[in-house]
Amino acid sequence: MRQNETKSILITGCSSGIGYESALYLHKAGYMVFATAREESDVQRLQSEGLNAHQLDVSNQKSIQKALKWVLDQNSGKLFALFNNAGFGQPGAIEDLPSKALREQFETNVFGLVAMTQAVLPIMRAQGHGRIIQHSSVLGIVSLKFRGAYNASKYAVEGICDTLRLELTDTDIHVSLLNTGPVESDFRKNAIKNFKKYIDLNSSTFKKQYQSEILSEQNSNQASAFTLKPDAVIEKIVLALESKNPAPRYYITRATYILGFLKRILSTRALDKVLIRV
Repeated sequence: MRQNETKSILITGCSSGIGYESALYLHKAGYMVFATAREESDVQRLQSEGLNAHQLDVSNQKSIQKALKWVLDQNSGKLFALFNNAGFGQPGAIEDLPSKALREQFETNVFGLVAMTQAVLPIMRAQGHGRIIQHSSVLGIVSLKFRGAYNASKYAVEGICDTLRLELTDTDIHVSLLNTGPVESDFRKNAIKNFKKYIDLNSSTFKKQYQSEILSEQNSNQASAFTLKPDAVIEKIVLALESKNPAPRYYITRATYILGFLKRILSTRALDKVLIRV
């Protein structure tokens, strides 16, 4: 970060969870935070809490351009950082997954992320520096059953960002991935809504497994022993923003460290035996 530069960051997906908590934290820490959410009701709520907020649907190019203009008009045409946080999970076995559900998963998690990245890169190139933080997942490293759409979207994010990092080698624009495991948020609740929207439970071979492994989560108030609070993610976001040479990846939660390690040392067959039990 340049000396005396305004610390500015645009965050997508601030309606709840990690996006919301990181926007609040960075705002209190002195950053010029531009918080965005897809629903206008969430924007109004963010504004009522003192955040500078605007509507943004990352799957809509016009919405992206409008939000970016809003940012640049307030900050002399500059933007230090982008946190691509917007995303969701679409559960369901591959054979049960309608094409529309898969397309919607990619529209937000992949195409929206890329569109946001493409929109800010000319700004960062012109000013000579910048930080781009991409919200990936432990499921961008390993795969779990019934998470095929989400797995695929996060694997795509990993590949895109690995490539982008190589393409930006001769610049002072840094790209960092957040490989989060289970963190307290509305992610599971929203995933169950998406499951009910698109998966025909009664016609599925996996009906009993869905009921015990996915739908049972809606009635559970107990977090996994691996689940952390959003503070754990914020700690890594600050490192990605303020380190002189931010890491390409930040592992978050023990689950990510454990599964990332096993991915490196085990054969595919051996790793499958572990993952089928998760």
